[in-house]
Amino acid sequence: RGRGGPGRAGQEGRGLRAAQAGLRAPPGRILLRIRRKPPAAFHLFVHLARRSALRGVWFQMFDGHNGAAAAVYAKERLLANVLGCVPAHLTRDEWLAALPRALVAGFVKTDKDFQTRAHSSGTTVTLVIIDGSVVTAASVGDSRCVLEAEGSIYYLSADHRFDASGEEVGRVTECGGEVGRLNIVGGAEIGPLRCWPGGLCLSRSIGDQDVGEFIIPVPFVKQIKLSSAGGRLIISSDGVWDALTAEMAFSCARGLPPEAAADQIVKEAVDAKGLRDDTTCIVIDIIPPEKPKSTIHSRKKARNGFSLLKNIFIRKRTSDTLSRADTERTSEPDLVEEVFEDGCPSLLRWLDSEYPVRNMFKLFVCAICQVELESGQGISIHEGLSKPGKVCPWDGPFLCHSCQEKKEAMEGKRPSRDSSSRNSGSSE
Repeated sequence: RGRGGPGRAGQEGRGLRAAQAGLRAPPGRILLRIRRKPPAAFHLFVHLARRSALRGVWFQMFDGHNGAAAAVYAKERLLANVLGCVPAHLTRDEWLAALPRALVAGFVKTDKDFQTRAHSSGTTVTLVIIDGSVVTAASVGDSRCVLEAEGSIYYLSADHRFDASGEEVGRVTECGGEVGRLNIVGGAEIGPLRCWPGGLCLSRSIGDQDVGEFIIPVPFVKQIKLSSAGGRLIISSDGVWDALTAEMAFSCARGLPPEAAADQIVKEAVDAKGLRDDTTCIVIDIIPPEKPKSTIHSRKKARNGFSLLKNIFIRKRTSDTLSRADTERTSEPDLVEEVFEDGCPSLLRWLDSEYPVRNMFKLFVCAICQVELESGQGISIHEGLSKPGKVCPWDGPFLCHSCQEKKEAMEGKRPSRDSSSRNSGSSE
């Protein structure tokens, strides 16, 4: 585990070496390096988790703003909240299929619980799970996770900046938020698009209560299956991506081991734009397993006619068997497969019983916070909707009263805070 922040570089290095020595995930090896140069005004935490109770290896990056409280809280609670939303006794395939929805529920629960602490700070989150050849990423904010595999680049996260998404601008505006640039003397507007009150330039995060509950914690989720060639992951905060494109990041570090690659990416970013924001980089190489050596050994020369005939027959049969096995292996394409992708902001869509694993939720348990519900206490996610012939108000999954209020607030169905002047300072 590495913990960022001013004056913590020594502890970070020790934690990194321990994690680096102990991380293994079938079918191959995972090598990683973290490199960061955080200014004192920013708060970033990296959490590496590898426990017997978990499947695969988990990486979490939190880039906090307006204080460190949200980043610290999410680092300590998010992982447990996600795992608490995954049903027990699932097969590996079922677990991977249930993971996207569990990630959404875990993000929302973490944000909802943090609200009770009455802090105004917020944080981006990028969470990556590597389970064998399957990589699953969930993110809110503007840190980014990218993959290079088989010569192509795959984006496993989405930028939740208002400048990057007209759809997010429309969603927040419809929910009662105001999106615009900072006004200066004379009426001129400067800087990126921001949400007011608060002046946050992100449309999704954990925390940020002073801005409004239309800044939602619902993550963009993507799941991808690697080929046997493996791949390289880069997880970085916005200080890297404000200076480098994904192509530039991979290109400047190509051929370098993870440690040198992370150092080089940070160096390139800082050289390009200076150290004005947190500039942190994790490089992870997912290395395929070594191919097993051939088990066919050369045979001694036959000493008589019977042995020669027997030897020829055995060789022919073995050759035919290997040929059929090779044909079966080559008939299955060994390519990178994009398994799942969704960034929909609607909790209703994510929690619907058809999406993506049926019967995932227990009948008398809240689908978000997992508290037990007494009979008649739960509120169906379908309540108030008209879907003749499909679902009924008594169909699950169900939410507790507080999670239902959270859902309505995220959808703009509850009054938000009063707007403040766009002439005020900003949060991000």
